[in-house]
Amino acid sequence: MPDVVEFRREGAIAVITVNHPPVNALNNAMRKGLVEALDRARNDNDIKGVVIAAAGRTFIAGADITEFNQPPVSPTTIDVIEAIDAMPKPVVAALHGTPLGGGLEVALGCHFRVAAPGTRLGLPEIKLGLMPGAGGTQRLPRLIGMDKAMAMILTGEQITADQARDSGLVDQIVSDDLVSSAVAFANRVVAENRPLIRARDRDDKLADLRANPAKFDELAAPYAKRARGLHAPAKALEALRWTLDVPVAEALIRERDAFIELKNGAQSKAQRHIFFAEREAAKVSDLPKDVKPVDVKRAAVIGAGTMGGGIAMCFANAGIPVTVVETGADALKRGLDLVAKNYQASAKRGGMSAEDVETRIGLIHGTIDIGEIADTDMVIEAVFEDIGVKREVFGKLDSTVKPGAVLATNTSYLDVNEIAHFTKRPQSLLGMHFFSPANVMRLLEIVRGADTDPQALATAIGIARKIGKVPVVVGVCHGFVGNRILRVRSTEAERLLLEGALPQDVDGALTAFGFPLGPFGVTDLAGLDISWRMRKAQGARAEIADQLCEMGRFGQKTGKGFYLYEAGSRTPKPDPEVEALIVATSQRLGIPRRALSRDEITERLLFPMINEGARILEEGIAQRAGDIDVIWVYGYGFPAWRGGLMYYADQVGLPYIRDRLTEFAKQAGDPKHEPAPLLKRLAAEGRGFGSLGKDN
Repeated sequence: MPDVVEFRREGAIAVITVNHPPVNALNNAMRKGLVEALDRARNDNDIKGVVIAAAGRTFIAGADITEFNQPPVSPTTIDVIEAIDAMPKPVVAALHGTPLGGGLEVALGCHFRVAAPGTRLGLPEIKLGLMPGAGGTQRLPRLIGMDKAMAMILTGEQITADQARDSGLVDQIVSDDLVSSAVAFANRVVAENRPLIRARDRDDKLADLRANPAKFDELAAPYAKRARGLHAPAKALEALRWTLDVPVAEALIRERDAFIELKNGAQSKAQRHIFFAEREAAKVSDLPKDVKPVDVKRAAVIGAGTMGGGIAMCFANAGIPVTVVETGADALKRGLDLVAKNYQASAKRGGMSAEDVETRIGLIHGTIDIGEIADTDMVIEAVFEDIGVKREVFGKLDSTVKPGAVLATNTSYLDVNEIAHFTKRPQSLLGMHFFSPANVMRLLEIVRGADTDPQALATAIGIARKIGKVPVVVGVCHGFVGNRILRVRSTEAERLLLEGALPQDVDGALTAFGFPLGPFGVTDLAGLDISWRMRKAQGARAEIADQLCEMGRFGQKTGKGFYLYEAGSRTPKPDPEVEALIVATSQRLGIPRRALSRDEITERLLFPMINEGARILEEGIAQRAGDIDVIWVYGYGFPAWRGGLMYYADQVGLPYIRDRLTEFAKQAGDPKHEPAPLLKRLAAEGRGFGSLGKDN
């Protein structure tokens, strides 16, 4: 039997322990070992029951995703579960850590489940463009009911041990030693001669739906609406419906077929690319392995505005005390009041308890005395985007904060290297570019300055993970990676308006592509005045946007921007006044207007972005093409099921993109559209961005 599965006896109970660190991924060796161990327990007449447990920090945390691109090898996860199904003796799963995906499906195949406090359970396949493929869609609804099963499967979110017990997924939460408690539970089952009812054979929690099938459509409607165009949610809903009208044996076969179809599909391949790219993004090739990050026990945020308050919430949510510093008492109160309001809104939606709100607010301390943060381990500046203001802030921090503390700027565009030299310790400074709203958005661009030392960088990466962010290490340039590419899109979007498109045409092309909002909807949401202020500081101009700002049209905040917004509504409506302004501007500038197809609009927006991404890679601002993908998926709404900007480029084909960019450059007379040298080289070699780093 493979070493990844251990077998021992505790009296009449066989304890089968998987041991495949770090997360006990369900690979072929483990599956083989489990089947052999179960067979041994079944054939030993002295064994009356079985406990399946796991060594290390978690029960089986899912399938080994590295096997996904390989042909299936027997025994499969389904074979493991069928071995449990065939067991005439009680099988108890002893759960701890994060039983996820195929690991939870193995537990669902057991007769009983006990869990340690703090266990979190889930079926996250939907996040990889997949659905459960080893019985999850058929067993889970029978255990916990369709409404709860649908929520778990269609969102991929985890539930707590308490929620699992209350719903019927877990039979008991044990407070002392997990394996000993599971063995005691198994002994009680044997002594009491409890019936061994398989999850697949239960039916009581589906009776109401069978009597009223229309209820299923009612439960499914919100998920179907949110997932329009996505293959996995549609397939998962179809599989869940089979619990009502298809014999379970047939439904399990259909489920597996649907899983394989999704696995081989383009959407899941793209989402799996993002999964691996996210893992790689924070890795820095020249970061010494022995570097020790600072232990951030206390943090501070300079600025209590929307961004500063959101950053403070990130630390409080992770249980780290944080001090928010403002220059005046009124501004500080406004900021802290907004933080409290955000927490209370979360509690009202059911996202956290009143006790959680109280605890987190208690971790945030406000002050107007910068001297109070002298002993903090990390300070993040989140003040007005003005180099003079930042010079003043970091000058004060330099003389206030203890040596060794990490100093970070949340700037979106400004030169981190210049900011670093506002202090006498540039080696301790870097950029930590949060995205708004900071307490919600998962992306964190970590900007490595020329003088940033390894310890500061390692600390920023570590704390990013601790506060639940997806860190991506980038270099210094105007706008870093995300906003530098965004600026290219914004420029092209304005050009499309002048050539014949209207805001709804441009936005409609990108929402059809999969973005939640188009460029003009995003600008209205953020506020046109923000980018206007920045353009004026740089001496730049955007013809349409600047005219709208001069008219006082700043977006949703004023009820008018590129679109019109009725009182109390965030729904954009085309505005004839804006359309007239666009047409008049085209005429004034002598630009003939023409009809632009949706495909042309999409290519005109995305291909220059890809070109800028190629330049960023050439310059070493991003380490990998996958880093750009992660930034655009997590920070800017690029559809994950398309795999990110550079992955998408590889699917389209770089020769086609090269040729189209050459055409755009001729049409616009803009040399910036000329294909980047890296893009031209890869296209000529028949390669994609994904091949970079694999040819050396």
